[in-house]
Amino acid sequence: MSAHSTHPDGTRDGGGISVAVVGGGIGGLTTALSLLHRGIDAHVYEQAAELSEVGAGVQISPNASRVLHGLGLADDLERTGVKPVALHQRRWDDGRTLARSPQAGPLEAAFGFPHYLMHRADLLAALARRLPAERLHLRHRLTGLTDHGDHVEARFANGARAEAGVLVGADGIHSPTRAALFGPEHPRFTGCVAYRGLVPAERLRGLGLEVTTQLWMGPRAHFVHYFVGGGRLVNFVAIIERDSWTRESWTDRRDVAEALAAFEGWHPQVRAIIEAVDETYLWALFDRAPLRRWSAGRMTLLGDACHAMLPFMAQGAAMAVEDAATLAARLAAAQAGPRRDLAAALPAALLQYEAARLPRTSRLQAMSTANKTEFHLPDGPGQAERDARMSEGVPGMSLQALAWVYGHDAAA
Repeated sequence: MSAHSTHPDGTRDGGGISVAVVGGGIGGLTTALSLLHRGIDAHVYEQAAELSEVGAGVQISPNASRVLHGLGLADDLERTGVKPVALHQRRWDDGRTLARSPQAGPLEAAFGFPHYLMHRADLLAALARRLPAERLHLRHRLTGLTDHGDHVEARFANGARAEAGVLVGADGIHSPTRAALFGPEHPRFTGCVAYRGLVPAERLRGLGLEVTTQLWMGPRAHFVHYFVGGGRLVNFVAIIERDSWTRESWTDRRDVAEALAAFEGWHPQVRAIIEAVDETYLWALFDRAPLRRWSAGRMTLLGDACHAMLPFMAQGAAMAVEDAATLAARLAAAQAGPRRDLAAALPAALLQYEAARLPRTSRLQAMSTANKTEFHLPDGPGQAERDARMSEGVPGMSLQALAWVYGHDAAA
């Protein structure tokens, strides 16, 4: 059967571009909303039976909140997001402050939009509420793609087919779209695993936690915690180095005692947060080498499908949101041109999107990888030098140094 079909030139009735988005995560939903916002027909195809996020926290910096506010999500972000007053970087054992960089007010004043800490599920739900129900197709697992030159055909495990003028693979690090375009390639294990958990804030009242993003650095490990869910929950990510990952799944439920043992000797605050959680999950952290290209004909990639990165710059979700805005802007420009030129304009628009995004995302991938070394220095001369350097002001963390990240307007 055919879920949705197009005219031979890849347009729908009325002459506009049609876009099929594979993947219903943060990147996929933001893409569909960005396209619809610009008058471009879009449908999302998600393999799961329901939209869900198994992750915990996500940071939405001003470069991403700019896009989300433009899509009408400001009230949702204000209600469920938390604005941290600072990024507080500390030493693993004695809790000594290594650096403290302002966030919240100063970031918003400098870049025009807020910095939010959020539960991923809250953000996904806010995006889903904005998307018309008939635009979201659940239980659609991609099994095949064909670029017919004048349109793309997607085939799904349930027997459905969809035809569109453009197809976007926003289907994550294990992207079937990427494999269909460029062949199979396994993500690479980064040598890090992360225990993640959410703790009701009530349980931690005795710690007197500030509304900050706290990052604790230690030998071969680091620990991050911050409030989410409008302040009702504390999200933590406890990252340790590990030589290998042999499990088939990349996330497992684990015993809290195991996480505590991994952070033996760490500051009492770190251990108290771990002890207070009901359950914790162990995630293997994978990334991919930067691709030389993301697009082929009328098909392209977005988010983790093309630039999966370590979370050590807290920009993974933000980059997917930016991708969505840039892609929508390029396709809107193509749609505004003469219809007779559309057949050539659509592949060209995808190449323009890729050219605009690839250098930026590759740079952030590299910086995220470099932070693994910076955060995990063993105690000794290198660590002492880092701590002294941080006490004088974190290089790259001033408002001026961050302007290229936080001040970016992806839709411009």
